[in-house]
Amino acid sequence: MAKVNKITSDREYMEMAIKVMNESIQEPREDKVSPKVGAVLIKIDGTIETAYRGELREGDHAEFTLLERKNRSEKLDGATLFATLEPCAPGARKHPKLGCAERIVNARIKKVFIGVEDPDPSVDRKGIKYLIDNGIEVEMFDADLQLEINKANKQFMLEANERAKKVQDEIVETPLTDLENLELESNFEDFSKTEIENFISKAGLNVDYGTDKFYCIFRQLGFIDLKENINYPTGIGLLLFGSNPQIPFTNAVVKATFKTKGRGEDIQDFKGPITTQSFQAIEWFKDKIDSQINREDAKRKIIYDYPLEIIREALTNAIVHRDYSIDGAPIYFEINDDAIVIKSPGQAVEPLKFEQIQRFSAPSLSRNPKIMFVFNELELVEQRGFGFNSIKKLTVDNNLPLPIVSYDAPYLVFTFPRSGESIKNVSNEKGIQELSADELKVYNWIRSKGEVSTKDYSEVFGIAQRTASRHLAKLFHLNLIETNGESDRSPKLKYKAKE
Repeated sequence: MAKVNKITSDREYMEMAIKVMNESIQEPREDKVSPKVGAVLIKIDGTIETAYRGELREGDHAEFTLLERKNRSEKLDGATLFATLEPCAPGARKHPKLGCAERIVNARIKKVFIGVEDPDPSVDRKGIKYLIDNGIEVEMFDADLQLEINKANKQFMLEANERAKKVQDEIVETPLTDLENLELESNFEDFSKTEIENFISKAGLNVDYGTDKFYCIFRQLGFIDLKENINYPTGIGLLLFGSNPQIPFTNAVVKATFKTKGRGEDIQDFKGPITTQSFQAIEWFKDKIDSQINREDAKRKIIYDYPLEIIREALTNAIVHRDYSIDGAPIYFEINDDAIVIKSPGQAVEPLKFEQIQRFSAPSLSRNPKIMFVFNELELVEQRGFGFNSIKKLTVDNNLPLPIVSYDAPYLVFTFPRSGESIKNVSNEKGIQELSADELKVYNWIRSKGEVSTKDYSEVFGIAQRTASRHLAKLFHLNLIETNGESDRSPKLKYKAKE
C-alpha cells in the first residue's frame, strides 16, 4: 500500500529499505539461504511503496514484487528506487525470466540507490553496469549501511561465495570489461601451475589441476573459456595466474622508486602475476624504509617509521581496483623524504565519486570483482567494503595525517605524508604553510573526523571554546576548512576540511 512521503533525505530512504529488508521471508529449502532484500519506490507524485523478498510469493525478488505485482499497471517514469542488493543482471536468471535490472530499465525508473554488490563474482557489478549503460543514474548506500546489510546477509554472502567455486548450470554472462575476453594469442601453457595450485588450495576448491571439474570451475569463474574445444586464458586469468602476464599486458607492473637525501636512489619493477606484486613491493619497502628495534617485549620487534599495514593495504587496493585497460599506465610506488606516493591508473569507478574517495567515505564497489574475489580467497585484502575504511583507521590509529588524494590524469594519486609536519611539503594548499605545529595537528584531526563543532575541538584539545573558535576561524580564512552552511551563532554549526 502506498504511503504519503514525509521523508526528506536519501539516507532515510536507505534506512527504510534496510528495515523492510529485515522482514524478508526465507525460502523453505535446505540447500541454501536466500538473501534478505528490501526495496523502496518513490513515485513522482511523492508517494512511497515498499517490498521485501518473498512478501507476496515465496522466492519472489523484492524488485519484482514492487514493480510487477504492486505496480504493474502504474506509470513509473521518473521514479526513484532504493534496493539493498544489486539487481540481478540480464542472463542471471533462466530464460524466459527477466533480470531485475531489466525490469527496472523497462519501468523507466530514473535513479537507483543500491546497497551492496551481488557477491557472486559471475554477477558482481553487472547489474549496476546494465543500469548505467541504459541511462539510469546509480548511487550506492552509505558505507556504514553497507556493513549493516552485509551483516544481516552474512550466511548468504558466504554461501554465494562458495557456490561460485562449485560446478553448476552455466548462465549467460554479460562481460563487465574486456579483461573477460579470451586472449587468443596466449594458451593454457602461459599459466603458472604453481600459482593456480596455490589458489586451489587457499580457496578450498576441492579439485585437481587439469581435471574436467577444474576446467569447468575456472570457466565459471571467468579465468578461461572454450573456443573450438580448446581452453584459452582470459585477460583476467592471465593477470592473476600467468607466468608472464606482462607480455599481453605491458602496463601490469608496479614501478617503484626510492629517492631520499643521503641514501641514494633505487628503481625497481615488480612483475609476474598480480597476486605476487604487492608482496614483492612490500619486501622492497621494508628494506628501504627506516626502522628500529623494539625490545620492550620478550621478542624483538622491528618498527618501521611508517606502518607497513597502511602501505600494504593501499598498494594491494591499487593493484586490485586499478583500470587495466589504460595502455602504458603502470602503478607507481615512490618513497621520498616527505611522503610515500601510490599512483593507481583510472578514475573512480561508476557510480563512486572522486569526492567520496578524497574523504575516505566511498562505499564499497569493485572495479574488478573477479580479481577482488581471488585476492580475498588468497587473504591478500581486507574483507569486502573495508579498504578505504582501513586506510583511514590505520592512519588515525598511528597518529598520522590522512593521505592526500588527488587526480593527475590518468592516475588517482594517494600521497601519505610521513609526519604531521611533512604535509606542508606535499600539499598544494597554500594556507597550510602558515600553520604552526599545533595548528597542523588540529587540521589533521579535522580531516580525520569529517565534521566537527567548536565544542568538539574544545573538549578534545582541552582549550576554551573561545580559543577553539578563534583557531577554527583562522583555518576557515586560510581556506582550509568550510562550514556546513549554518550561521555562526547556530548550535548546529560544524566545520569540515576542504579537499
